[in-house]
Amino acid sequence: MPPFDNAQRFMILGYSGSGKSTLAESISAKRGIPLLHLDTVHWMSGWRERPEASSAAIVSAFLDGHESWVIEGNYRGMAFDRRLDSADCIIILNIDRFTCLRRAFMRYRRYRHGNCPDMTIGCNDKFDAEFLWWLLCRGRSRKRARFYAHIAATYPERCIVVNTREQSSFRLP
Repeated sequence: MPPFDNAQRFMILGYSGSGKSTLAESISAKRGIPLLHLDTVHWMSGWRERPEASSAAIVSAFLDGHESWVIEGNYRGMAFDRRLDSADCIIILNIDRFTCLRRAFMRYRRYRHGNCPDMTIGCNDKFDAEFLWWLLCRGRSRKRARFYAHIAATYPERCIVVNTREQSSFRLP
């Protein structure tokens, strides 16, 4: 694993339920750097989607306003290439679907009557058939897997790929 002692700009990608938010919060707290959860940008209250151009502008303003940052979430329409080019450390959480399912269900049980800290207020956590289909099938397409592999191959000096539950608790200095 490449050394990331001095990293100050973190991009965290991965499947739903893989632990992106938890890892992002940990890095942000330990390093004292600002954190942006892209779900809070994409979703408006009541599970309404924000227009892509507006979302991209919010992320760009965040990047413009901070020298160091942690940004978690995939959303390719939200200054994705800029995030990739600017990140000192790209972390891809490639955790298996059943671990992600278990984690997503545990999150739902914890926050079902309210909001997750990484979600827009007014978007109460849900665990319905549509989300289950996304979690187990649609969100795990071969295209997405190839895309993550492409990022890892393109940026090997700045990328960490976490493939197992045990690796997902790795520590950055």
